[in-house]
Amino acid sequence: MPPHHIHLLPFLAVLIAALAFYAAPSLAAPPDHLSPCPQSPNCVSSQDPDPARRVEPLRFVEPPEAALARLRAVLAGMARCALVKDQPPYLRAEFRSRVFGFVDDVEFLLEADAGVIHLRSAARTGNWDLGVNRRRVERIRALFGESQAP
Repeated sequence: MPPHHIHLLPFLAVLIAALAFYAAPSLAAPPDHLSPCPQSPNCVSSQDPDPARRVEPLRFVEPPEAALARLRAVLAGMARCALVKDQPPYLRAEFRSRVFGFVDDVEFLLEADAGVIHLRSAARTGNWDLGVNRRRVERIRALFGESQAP
């Protein structure tokens, strides 16, 4: 950075810190669906009608309480993840990016009769996530499947 732009460094530091600690939007889950994805391409959901944003829900065969316990264990083992809301059949976790600490919100809603856990993963800020949320969902799916009792 040229010396005459050095005065911008404090501003950039404050901006990055503000984005990293931006408060969670209201993600109160209605009993029958997750929060909708915004128009930006930084969100995926098993309840989104758009094929570009749609992911498959997690499937389970054990009792619902056991499926949620398995999901909690998966989340507890993931880096930079904090379970911030645990109100069955709804869970919400926050994932922080490694470098700047940006927060992504991940929601789960268990539908016992269908044997599925719907999920939604979205960047809290920005427009593009370079596929991070889709990869995270697929990682959760893989770990959830691996943790299933034989």
